[in-house]
Amino acid sequence: MIHSISLNDLPEAGLASIQKELKVVQLLFDISQVLNKSLSLEESLHSVLGKMAEQAGIKEGTVTILNSETGETELNLAYGISREDRSRRRIIDEITGRVVETGIPAIVEEFWQKPLSLNGSNVLEKKTSQWTKKNISYIYVPICSADGIVGVIGTDQLFPEKESIEDEVRLLTQIANLLADAVEIRREAQKQQHFLRAKLDRLQNEITDHFKPVRIIGNSHAIRKVSQLINQVSSSRSNVLITGEAGTGKELVARAIHANSTRAEKPFIRVNLAALSQGTIGSELFGNSPDKLISTTPKGCFELANGGTLFLDEIAHLPMAVQTGLLRILQEKELFPGSAPNPGIDVRIISATSHNLEKSVQNSEFRSDLFYRLNAFPIFVPPLRERKTDIVLLTNHFIDRAGKQHSKSIYRISAHSIDLMMRHYWPGNVRELEDCIERAVFLSTDGVIHAHHLPPSIQIAGPGNAPSRGNLQAWLAVLEQDLIIDALKSAYGNTARAAHSLGINKLLMRRRITKYGIDLKRFRPPSHWSKNHN
Repeated sequence: MIHSISLNDLPEAGLASIQKELKVVQLLFDISQVLNKSLSLEESLHSVLGKMAEQAGIKEGTVTILNSETGETELNLAYGISREDRSRRRIIDEITGRVVETGIPAIVEEFWQKPLSLNGSNVLEKKTSQWTKKNISYIYVPICSADGIVGVIGTDQLFPEKESIEDEVRLLTQIANLLADAVEIRREAQKQQHFLRAKLDRLQNEITDHFKPVRIIGNSHAIRKVSQLINQVSSSRSNVLITGEAGTGKELVARAIHANSTRAEKPFIRVNLAALSQGTIGSELFGNSPDKLISTTPKGCFELANGGTLFLDEIAHLPMAVQTGLLRILQEKELFPGSAPNPGIDVRIISATSHNLEKSVQNSEFRSDLFYRLNAFPIFVPPLRERKTDIVLLTNHFIDRAGKQHSKSIYRISAHSIDLMMRHYWPGNVRELEDCIERAVFLSTDGVIHAHHLPPSIQIAGPGNAPSRGNLQAWLAVLEQDLIIDALKSAYGNTARAAHSLGINKLLMRRRITKYGIDLKRFRPPSHWSKNHN
């Protein structure tokens, strides 16, 4: 038989005990609810400390979460403790370190009034039954997961009406267990997120590589962005305006757009407007008017490029009168004023300029309506100094091409040469790099490109490498430094082997290393390399 009783029938002490337990259960329930609201660990832990202050009456509390890989502090949150109170925070950090080290709860006496020494008696790791709440100011409990300690939670007294320290430690341990589960769930979610993000990046890179335009060399973020824009615009009919400094490869981008478009089998006609006189640009583009008796140029570039692509290089040099004619073709399909529209003209225009065309529009040097027509899809080609990670790839490409042109085999390029090229500003961009490598390949006699094969403007890029043209001693120093760096690279930083390969003694080698400020660490293999390669 089941009997029901009213809470009013319980003794006063029993009723108070049940009410206290209900408060504890409600706190644990509310904390679990808070932890389920957000995947942000910091946000969730702030809310937990707030709930503990609201329902358990804590005035101060801290939560420290450790990094699972390094063991260093990943999150350090505090409630009721000022950021400016450095002495208190230092004490808390020391106690937290003790709990992490021992893995057991710590009961702290009134260390705010006493100086704390971890070797003293203020931090107590004894049985909780030996202590009463009257002489205890703080309790710290480790946050433990299956993989070990992931953090520490510490508060002043929970539920001031409780009398048992054992109950306090037990309750804080239950809260710590909830936090441990929350940390593990979020870390697992982060791992999955990182895995999916890495997989997405890998797939995007594979797609970019697969559809990478022909002859566009480089893996830098800047050049990948250009490749993506090329892929996006190639299949459309939009006019394209390519901007960038001289020598960045604007024509190469234009050819890549044409090669990846449906017009690839049709003509690609390039016109360098900067190389033409102002008076011949119109006839070059549009041909001669049909009312002329003698026509030296019966067809202009528009008709020659019909069905394909017309690349107008250095569009800023287009005279104002010709700009009007170009706009007439784009809008009316008319080659000459008053002529019948020719719907058969189907030309995609790709323009390029190294000038600020928007400024030319503002200065009334370029028609704004034509600019907006040509600038339907803008592409900016970055200068080489903003994509220096591509220098090695471009260098290898130019070495292969120049080697075939000069019938030479180049096996490698010295480390010092690469250093100088990485420091160079490259005002001439990719075109300057191509000319530099072609010169170096032509000068090389041993299958290696050394620093002295590079142009003087690049050799002076390194600190201390700025010899005057007639200073033989300075030039010999550049050559000596190049040879020493090359030998150290081949010997993986072993000075004895490098000295032997150069035919000098170790003492002289050490002096030269000091003289040129060479860091041997850059040539030595990783620590695991020797184990795997012995």
